[in-house]
Amino acid sequence: QVTLVESGGELVQAGESLRLSCAASGRTLSSLVMGWFRQAPGKEREFVAAISRSAVESLYTDSVKGRFTISRDNARNTVYQQMNSLQSEDTAVYYCAAHLQFGTTRKMTRYDYWGQGTQVTVSS
Repeated sequence: QVTLVESGGELVQAGESLRLSCAASGRTLSSLVMGWFRQAPGKEREFVAAISRSAVESLYTDSVKGRFTISRDNARNTVYQQMNSLQSEDTAVYYCAAHLQFGTTRKMTRYDYWGQGTQVTVSS
């Protein structure tokens, strides 16, 4: 069983930055492909970013490319998402997710484990 705990969400002004963290326990992080998803009020949960086990490969949704960076520290069992130039459209609950299959993916159904989420609110 894998437990994921997100942190770092808060209220910020448009244009500011935040770094989200996701601490994993139950398995070594190096065995997990990790992803970030988000869900805005009244909308479906959507893919944001994913990173392979060794961090060689990463994927991003188009709306965050160039602004968000996903990274991982396997020694600390933690995944990060650096979010720069935040916009009001980035307001959402952000979820960390993990799966044991091969390869990064945008598909929510491929992820086996989920955190409880952390709220990011961007005020314009």
